[in-house]
Amino acid sequence: MILKVPPSAKNKMSTAPKLLIDQHGRRVDYIRLSITDRCDFRCVYCMAESMTFLPRAEVLSLEECARLVTVFVALGVSKVRITGGEPLVRKNALWLFSAIGQLEGLQELVLTTNGSQLEFQAQDLKNAGVKRINISIDSLDADRFKAITRTGELAKVLRGIQAAKIAGFESIKMNTVLMRGINEDEALNLLEFAIQQEIDISFIEEMPLGDVDHVRGSTFVSNDDTLKQLQSQYALLASTETTGGPARYWRVPNTSTKVGFISPHSHNFCEACNRVRITCKGELYLCLGQESKIDLMPLLRNHPHDDQPLIDAILASMQIKPKGHDFDLSRAQPSIIRFMSHTGG
Repeated sequence: MILKVPPSAKNKMSTAPKLLIDQHGRRVDYIRLSITDRCDFRCVYCMAESMTFLPRAEVLSLEECARLVTVFVALGVSKVRITGGEPLVRKNALWLFSAIGQLEGLQELVLTTNGSQLEFQAQDLKNAGVKRINISIDSLDADRFKAITRTGELAKVLRGIQAAKIAGFESIKMNTVLMRGINEDEALNLLEFAIQQEIDISFIEEMPLGDVDHVRGSTFVSNDDTLKQLQSQYALLASTETTGGPARYWRVPNTSTKVGFISPHSHNFCEACNRVRITCKGELYLCLGQESKIDLMPLLRNHPHDDQPLIDAILASMQIKPKGHDFDLSRAQPSIIRFMSHTGG
């Protein structure tokens, strides 16, 4: 199958402003684009055990994804993260990475994945222009990993990590969600594994997105507690390093590993928010934890050869970007009903 990027992305670009500035004066230079709501895992904090996925007609084509990225980059976005669901289960996904990987102005093309497909795709992704990879892994115990993901095989993900190391990405990072009573006792083991593999790790506080099978407040683990646990064994050094996202980093002395903490509850990171998210349906969400959105799919499909309506909508969206999210674990119902896999991981 041969896919072509529509030439419309170049139309009228010269009239567009080069920067996206929201109503709070923050520059938006980072987009997270989901290319599928499907995943070969069913992680307990991300999905229900039984999921209904979107029909193909309601999902952006890869050409539409490429067009969107091209428009955003022309508007000053320098970092693009491709997410899902699991993006690498999307047929012909590699074409999209190749199509956008060399865009002028795009400084970082990065990927978030569960690692299940990396064993066979890592080198092709590197060749396509992907610079950094985040791999979700919440346990190093095969049985526990299976329980958390419901369907995942730890050995396959570990082989994927090795394939990514061989491919030579600029950075490989593990993303870990710790849950009380499930895997919070693995923080030190996971960090030790990252050190041994000479990769990074970020701990992410569980977010109240979607109606899952457990009460979020009962499983929540604060990153403050995780940091204290790690500091009991490692003399971590606070760092000012950033990868353009919300993580706060610490360095592990005498290693190449840095430890990140993404803490939407214990340390709200909204003040310097520089990102927006696009779902696989073409919904532009201005905040992960709010419902403010603009539907871009009709503009893509109703104006296949003119990007100006798309540009105008994106610029207008900056005026409805909220100041921050409204996560509250004390609520009986989740703050946001949509699953994380819908918005993009």
